[in-house]
Amino acid sequence: MKAPLSWLREYVDLPPVTAQEVADRLTAAGLTLERIIPYGHDVKNVVVGEVLEVEELAGFKKPIRHCKVEVGEATPREIVCGATNFVAGDRVPVVLPGGVLPGGFEVGARKTYGRMSEGMICSERELGLGDDHDGIMVLPADTPIGTDVVELLGLRDDVIEMEISPDISYALSMRGVAREVAIAFDVPFHDPAGLEPPTAQGSAWPARIADPTACDRFVLREAHGFDPEATSPLWMRVRLNRAGVRPVSLAVDITNYVMLEMGQPLHAFDRAKLTGEIVVRRAEPGETLETLDHVVRTLHPGEDILITDESGPISMAGTMGGLATEISDDTVDIVIEAAHFSAPGISRESRKHKLISESSKRFERGVDRELPLVASWRAVRLLAELGGATAQPGVTHAEVEVSPARIAIPADYPGRVAGAPYSKETVVRRLEQLGCTVADGSDPAVRTGGVEPTAVITGGEVASKLAVDGDDMITVTPPSWRTDLTDPNDLAEEVIRLEGYAELPSVLPKAPAGAGLTEEQRLRRRVGRALAGAGYVEVLSYPFIGQADLDNLQLPADDPRRHAMRLANPLSDDEPLMRTTLLPGLLKTLVRNVGRGFSDVALFETGLVFRPREGAPATAPVLGVERRPTEEELASIAAALPDQPQRVAAVLAGEFDRSGWWGSGRQASWADAVQAARQVAAEAGIELSVVADQHEPWHPGRCAALYVGDTLVGHAGELHPRVIEAYGLPPRTGAMELELSRLPLDGPVQAPDVPAYPVATQDVALIVPDFTPEADVAAALRDGAGELLESIRLFDVYTGSQAGEGHKSLAYTLRFRAHDRTLTVEETTAARDAAVAVAADRVGAQLRGA
Repeated sequence: MKAPLSWLREYVDLPPVTAQEVADRLTAAGLTLERIIPYGHDVKNVVVGEVLEVEELAGFKKPIRHCKVEVGEATPREIVCGATNFVAGDRVPVVLPGGVLPGGFEVGARKTYGRMSEGMICSERELGLGDDHDGIMVLPADTPIGTDVVELLGLRDDVIEMEISPDISYALSMRGVAREVAIAFDVPFHDPAGLEPPTAQGSAWPARIADPTACDRFVLREAHGFDPEATSPLWMRVRLNRAGVRPVSLAVDITNYVMLEMGQPLHAFDRAKLTGEIVVRRAEPGETLETLDHVVRTLHPGEDILITDESGPISMAGTMGGLATEISDDTVDIVIEAAHFSAPGISRESRKHKLISESSKRFERGVDRELPLVASWRAVRLLAELGGATAQPGVTHAEVEVSPARIAIPADYPGRVAGAPYSKETVVRRLEQLGCTVADGSDPAVRTGGVEPTAVITGGEVASKLAVDGDDMITVTPPSWRTDLTDPNDLAEEVIRLEGYAELPSVLPKAPAGAGLTEEQRLRRRVGRALAGAGYVEVLSYPFIGQADLDNLQLPADDPRRHAMRLANPLSDDEPLMRTTLLPGLLKTLVRNVGRGFSDVALFETGLVFRPREGAPATAPVLGVERRPTEEELASIAAALPDQPQRVAAVLAGEFDRSGWWGSGRQASWADAVQAARQVAAEAGIELSVVADQHEPWHPGRCAALYVGDTLVGHAGELHPRVIEAYGLPPRTGAMELELSRLPLDGPVQAPDVPAYPVATQDVALIVPDFTPEADVAAALRDGAGELLESIRLFDVYTGSQAGEGHKSLAYTLRFRAHDRTLTVEETTAARDAAVAVAADRVGAQLRGA
């Protein structure tokens, strides 16, 4: 919406403020400012001149005229001009040498076409008054010579352009914007719709409403004897142009002007082209209409709202008129139509035909139902004043009775919503400024107007939760132009908006007391910090996978991970399933990083996987929102949900220990994946048992099953070569996946005591069969060493000739410590020997070199 400031001042007693100040107040009131467009502020030295002589210059390809123009100076000015629409004696606008036109165009004296030109005679477009550039602008004959054209024509103005949201349709008019400005500055507002049409004497053209759902008010007025040669006055063309509407002809310009002024779209019919009674109805099968844009449109039966006569459709209601009844160059009798159409109906009609007009923009947002009588009279009166027509006394008024809505709210409700106390007087004053009628809710007769109310809105839960004494209740009847005010929250918003958003207190909400993070949440955070500290980078993947991901993992047909939940509306047809493992997302992220040149990558992710339950319903029940679900309904929803265990997974490729000036690095291996799982378990205060296993997608000879006691919690190792090939991964990529939900948590993890006594170390090298898992050897040593053992670490594996055929040597460092004394050599040696003895008994270990 473009609102010229000079036009606003007609309806608002504004103090001497700038357009920016007005825009700031409107922005503070909730309207969205797009920009301020200045007009004519740079124009200077433009005066009224009288053409004294016109000499036609010959020998040029186009008409060139040398003119003498009286501008109120000692001698006339000589000006060369190419326009031919003026004669000697005409008064015209003249830019003198040194003058400036809109856009900063400077005019000087120069020689052209062999003559001296001391200035320039202007057209409307050159003065910034419109798009007319067909000829010179000729002023009225009685315009004083030498008058400043800037002041005479009101060239200086500012246009405030705003973006109007659908809920404030009243602001799509000068009337609505002016009311907001008057409230913002607390000054009187002069309503342009405050006219009193004369008492109707008979009817105009006959009309009726056939479909009350399409239209509830339809008004026709007539103007006879219109002069087809009459043109729109300059002031009207300027206002239309600056409001963003192109002038067409006087009759059309008047309907557009009234629409911009009041917000009521109008349509003008040529009375001579109408046949029979006008009927407002829905389209019927097979009907078409050629609209004013010369397009023949096929109408949608039962949906499009039409204005028809005996010949059939003559207008798409509220959107565009028909070509057959348009105002033409010989129209003398005009029928003005003003109506209140269904907002949803016009919106659907406009969009189905892809036909957006200034009328449809207003109707689909909601138009003041009380305007048709006033706006039609305003248009007819302008036709009489400017076009020489005679306004006919009759009016056709077809109407469907509509009762206004009344909203009952506690007077202090806006203050409760805002968190700032508003007195009842403030609430009432602000609502009345909007045009609402406010009645004291304690008196039923006043509240309902002495009759049974047909539409009283109490705000549902608002009224029940904020029930107060009747003396503090008010009943509000919104004005007809505020169709957006439908419940107590709307009224509260209006009071807050007018009181000023800047006045609202800034209060931080109080955090409710809580128990902090759960043990599961603390574990997830510790795991993330531990893996990040070990060199892994956390990623977040979409929880969606496809059948191709499960195939690439080489999962058997009966693998439970292939049983996945299918999305009803997947983001991608390639990934319609909820993930049953974290690995696909991590592996694709690894491939993407390697493809970008990052060859040494270690990634991890924590998140949920979704494992459908056996016998669960295929779909969850859909419940309403009108009440809280029962326990049985909640149970039925829970039964349809899949199990959602929390997991952590990691993948790694390339160098795990980087090479550099200090020497060569170390390639990531299956052992690093196992170690990542051990680090995760350590954060839960648990030590994993590692057992060789075969489990897809891992390499059958480099896969470890991870146990806590007898509970399988995950797998780790090197991925199968086929999986590496399917995903395009680097060779010997390692991976780990562990289920955090299966790790036992017995309260917070206790930090170990820091002993005050020194540690004693003993190294031991054992010869075992080469098929013996290292984990079994370490477990035997740990059990045999007893309570004095603090830690055990494998530091060497030897498989040479000295170990013997089919055997390997495992070298360990055993650390012993007591909490109450310094250990003796005898004590540590005895503990070591006991450990070796248990290892010999369990796995057949022998001391190397023994």
